[in-house]
Amino acid sequence: MKVVLISTYELGRQPFGLASPAAWLRDAGAEVTCIDTSRKQWDEDAIREAALIAFYVPMHTATRLATELLALVQKINHRAHICFYGLYAPINEEWLRRVGVQTILGGEFEEGLVHLARRFGQQGFTTLQEEPLISLARQKFKVPSRLGLPPLDRYARVVLPSGEKLSAGYTEASRGCKHLCRHCPIVPVYKGVFRVVDREVVLADIRQQVAAGARHITFGDPDFFNGIGHAVPLVEAFHQEFPDITYDVTIKIEHLLKYSEHLPTLRETGCLFVTSAVESVDDTVLEKLDKRHTRADFLEVVRRFRKENLTLQPTFVAFTPWTTLAGYVDLLKVLSQEDLVENVAPIQLAIRLLIPAGSRLLELNDIRESVGTFDEKAMVHPWKHADSRVDELCEETQRIVHRSEKAKQVRSQTFALIEDAAHQAAGVRRKERSQPVLVSRATVPYLTEPWYC
Repeated sequence: MKVVLISTYELGRQPFGLASPAAWLRDAGAEVTCIDTSRKQWDEDAIREAALIAFYVPMHTATRLATELLALVQKINHRAHICFYGLYAPINEEWLRRVGVQTILGGEFEEGLVHLARRFGQQGFTTLQEEPLISLARQKFKVPSRLGLPPLDRYARVVLPSGEKLSAGYTEASRGCKHLCRHCPIVPVYKGVFRVVDREVVLADIRQQVAAGARHITFGDPDFFNGIGHAVPLVEAFHQEFPDITYDVTIKIEHLLKYSEHLPTLRETGCLFVTSAVESVDDTVLEKLDKRHTRADFLEVVRRFRKENLTLQPTFVAFTPWTTLAGYVDLLKVLSQEDLVENVAPIQLAIRLLIPAGSRLLELNDIRESVGTFDEKAMVHPWKHADSRVDELCEETQRIVHRSEKAKQVRSQTFALIEDAAHQAAGVRRKERSQPVLVSRATVPYLTEPWYC
């Protein structure tokens, strides 16, 4: 059986969401072609001959791109069975089925894809989906099969303060998340469940990527410290085998405090930086998002990272229904005072809250009363800020970021422009900078493709 797996966007990484199911399907006897359209990869012959075409949709951007591509794929091959799998598949089920998607798989999707392929081989595809829409069953994970994917040097790289660029691989040591942050797209699918990937499977995946040229590995777990007893021995084993290979992880502020005794282990095993979804420095907003940390917690983590000589890369949802102009100016002030300007990708200062189907944000009365009817094509509940100046600042910030990316400005230059726009919008006079913003290299390591959904 011929199967095509398509990824439209996975944060500039070689798609784990293709490599993992490809291993399962190939072991089951399928002939699998992987296509990553974010790297201009295309194989019309494979699409034309495929019996099953499955799109990986782990996030909002990927899903919108996939639905735009779907019509072309259906035109090339109207006989193929169409599947969407990943976090954003089940929460957009109604819309996806209307545009011709026949099977939708969320959660642990590998077994579902294999079952679907085998069912076709035995009885042909039927219109009725037999596989669970969302599966949280425990799987025995396989080593991802990266055959046919573009080489690592075509994906995001890590830039060091020296200017050196490292080829970056990507793997996952766990799935799902224990936590129930209201705005997170993982929650409607996993509902507080997380699954561990066997250590040997993770290490085997790292080995094949190092052999392919990786000098850095991103662990893409939603929270690497969800399973602390799994995570710490894993990075120790990783460092013992690959002492010259660096890595990065994502960890909640809450866990960085709870397990702070392990921060030295991260540094000693080659962790270049830790991404943490801080989201806001306003305690009211943090409570609305149910982040389980405070502004003071974030500042304490910053202090501990400095003490341990670790790099923190905070991410934010800067524009929410509760954001005020004064609050946005305060966010910029905190980043400046804490010397975190270079640690924050400019896009993080322009991100607007998404409210997808099934979001826990809809539990809040003020959200239910203010959001519009769900927009299936946009895959969000639209909302407008009560203060139109906040929405205008968001749009201006996005324009600044876009122009700065095209001009290849360093982060501090972009921050200065955002800072000027924010102070002007808030009607607040900004103090003169003590020194001009100079063109220079970044002072912290970072990935060349910023993190956002």
